[in-house]
Amino acid sequence: MQREAMLIQLGYMPNEALKTQLEKVENNTIGYKKIEKHIMDLHDHLKVNDSFVALSNSRDLLKIKVESQSKEVAQEAHEKIRHFEEKFKVTLSIENDNTYYIESYHH
Repeated sequence: MQREAMLIQLGYMPNEALKTQLEKVENNTIGYKKIEKHIMDLHDHLKVNDSFVALSNSRDLLKIKVESQSKEVAQEAHEKIRHFEEKFKVTLSIENDNTYYIESYHH
């Protein structure tokens, strides 16, 4: 997937700085190309849970953010994230209860 298309799907207006940031994310995430499509699918599935995938401002990784104010809806988002992690063999690090970072794909 081209960087510009990926940025648009994540809700960004592509520019050179964002393309460069996404390139750093790709280079910093082991196995990125193998899970890229699944990351976008997760982003789409999380929208109904007031959650999303985004570029991190502090690390060269993609983050998953759960922002639902409803405990039940947030729990559903966390379940989707755990399913994504297990099914696609993705290593996530947890920043706090509502923020995850996509570290790598492992097989």
